[in-house]
Amino acid sequence: MYDVIIIGAGIVGCSTAYWLSQYEMSIAVLETHNDVANGTTKANTGCMHAGYDPQPGSLMAKYNVEGSAMGKQLCEKLAVPYENCGSLVVAHTKEDMKTIEELYQRGKQNGVKELYLLDEKQTRELQPRLSGNVKGSLYAKTGAIVDPWQFAIALAEVAVENGVALKLNNEVKAITKKEGIFTITTNKDKYQCRYIINAAGVYSDVVHEMIGEKEFTIIPVRGQYFLLDKNEGEKVQLMLFQSPSQKGKGVAVCPTVHGNMIVGPDAETVESEDLATTAEALKYIKEQSKLTMDCINYRDNIRNFAGIRARSDRGDFIIEESKSVKNFYNLAGIASPGLTAGCAIGYHVIDWLNTKENFVKKQNYQETRRKIRFKELSFAEKNELIAKNPAYGRIVCRCEHVTEGEILDCFSSPIPPQSIDAVKRRTNAGMGRCQSGFCGERVAMILKEKLNIEFNEILLDKEGSKILMNKAKEGDY
Repeated sequence: MYDVIIIGAGIVGCSTAYWLSQYEMSIAVLETHNDVANGTTKANTGCMHAGYDPQPGSLMAKYNVEGSAMGKQLCEKLAVPYENCGSLVVAHTKEDMKTIEELYQRGKQNGVKELYLLDEKQTRELQPRLSGNVKGSLYAKTGAIVDPWQFAIALAEVAVENGVALKLNNEVKAITKKEGIFTITTNKDKYQCRYIINAAGVYSDVVHEMIGEKEFTIIPVRGQYFLLDKNEGEKVQLMLFQSPSQKGKGVAVCPTVHGNMIVGPDAETVESEDLATTAEALKYIKEQSKLTMDCINYRDNIRNFAGIRARSDRGDFIIEESKSVKNFYNLAGIASPGLTAGCAIGYHVIDWLNTKENFVKKQNYQETRRKIRFKELSFAEKNELIAKNPAYGRIVCRCEHVTEGEILDCFSSPIPPQSIDAVKRRTNAGMGRCQSGFCGERVAMILKEKLNIEFNEILLDKEGSKILMNKAKEGDY
């Protein structure tokens, strides 16, 4: 039996596991998929928002600003790519200027630091390639970008290193409670605990209603994106947002920590976790992005994808103990700025648990993580590493300069990859212009060897996504 079970291994669940693993308690994380960060967390802009957008007094505002302040130091500890590039909300009309002045005042109320109103000249000095008749902008110097999946993976790896049991491929089917003990039934097993942390994202209302009364509804909202090559990434220096209007927050144009440009998302309510991309939505994003930058060359697009945001019917984060089930905590409706807020939300879970009993901190706790990124090393460091291990001298992914040594490292990590895309999320192999066209075969061969499986068992990503079905002819592979 566990003290705490966390349901869901997205950024919020992984953050919660990371912070709770500092304490003397037994913890398990149940995740439906075969990897962490394989839902909403893996499909977003990677923005660490400054915190001027949420309404003052809201949970979004509280955890956004706190998470933004924690992000840089936490990413440094965890060896996660992070860049404090700043953000601009661009105004093109007098009405837009009124809106960004309101955002400025809201940000000040929320406690956002280094927030400035800029005129046209100051705006174009920061971002020269803006299109249209720019009136001014709101500049948030603390805005940053991060690698979202590596952030969640790093949090989870450190949690596992400190004793957290990660149960992948465990979809929760039922929850019961008897004499203060929860029993959670999954498709694989049964688990018992005294406290449940519900961080199930799009399905958090479903999970809650397995044992509690209906208290909220989650509304899945799909957003689609363009990911453009690095030569387009050179055109954008900051995260660029359009002035919010009655039509919504507009389409963002942002750099990524890997040097690409990402454009999107739109916002479309869907019935379920539908991750399809559509011609209509992508056309809309292209047209809307021209309001910000009309020099984007979409012929250099290397991938389109969609993500799902878990909005709640309350219009705010839901961070509370269930009203109908004691010791069941909901961390739900964590839509944007959920990536930013996630680390702060997880940090405070212990505060709620310690109102019930006193969990003490561990004496020996490993709070950092080491990660080798070969292309970031100096020439001397590369030679030294290759001398120790020749696998670092063999480039597997030419687009992103990822070595065989880095890929092999994944399999000795606390959460080894189970698919080609899991390797991609950990190393960036396959994220370049060719999108695994050259390196995919070699990554598949490494997976076959390290997991001791056959080629027709290799997965692209989630369960059921086999890349090969049958042999075309008899003989060796």
